[in-house]
Amino acid sequence: MAGRGEGPDFVEALARGLDVLTCFGADRPALSLSEVAAAAGLARPTARRLLLTLEELGYVRSAGGVFSLTPRVLSLGMAYVGSLGLWDVARPHLEALVARTGESSSMAQLDGSDIVYVARVSVPKLIALRVEIGTRFPAVRTSQGKVLLAALPVGELDDVLAQPSRSGLPPCTGRTPEQLREELTEVRARGWALADEELAPGVRSVAVPVRDGTGAVRAAMNVTVHAAETSTERLLGDHLPALLRTAGEVSADWARWQSRPHVEADRSRSAG
Repeated sequence: MAGRGEGPDFVEALARGLDVLTCFGADRPALSLSEVAAAAGLARPTARRLLLTLEELGYVRSAGGVFSLTPRVLSLGMAYVGSLGLWDVARPHLEALVARTGESSSMAQLDGSDIVYVARVSVPKLIALRVEIGTRFPAVRTSQGKVLLAALPVGELDDVLAQPSRSGLPPCTGRTPEQLREELTEVRARGWALADEELAPGVRSVAVPVRDGTGAVRAAMNVTVHAAETSTERLLGDHLPALLRTAGEVSADWARWQSRPHVEADRSRSAG
């Protein structure tokens, strides 16, 4: 993983430390030193020093020669989400939408060729996917990803699609690049996207854009259903209108939140 920096200010040690953190996941919650070294492409002594450093900082714990992440890792991602104000704005709207539809709803943003979940309100469903804050999937296989990809300029879209997914899943869609671009053009025109069992069997979802105060698409919001319980017709006919209204409310509240007259005071200056 490491060793790909090109700039004169690239810090290889930091990159390797981040590589170690990203070795862990829902399918690999605990790893031995050898497993971390292999997954990160590092020599065992290097991996050991990095793990011990992360343990001292509180991001990793060890027991019986096995390492795992601690909840402190959440602070790295939540600092980003919190800086946007997105969760504070979206939460009551997501909860209301889920109460109205009886289905799970999430928000995601684009990171390379993947989507990353930044907010979620779920209901118990027997769906063959585990989704948490920070979960990533190939964008082309998800309704939220299609919405976010459709919002990109053509030149930027090509660059994003050329990037490998870091989700651990193949970005296969069964479509040619031309067919994918045609679908994204349609998504852009109609304002919503459907993913019908493209990510996993039984998972069907529809997504719409969430915009900031400038009108730019900054996130996508979805409703996810079990394909055996909810038809495409019901998903689009009943849930999509509610989803569109909710996304509009979130976008409006987010724009107001971003324009709030708020300044952080310099405590050291005021104390003096």
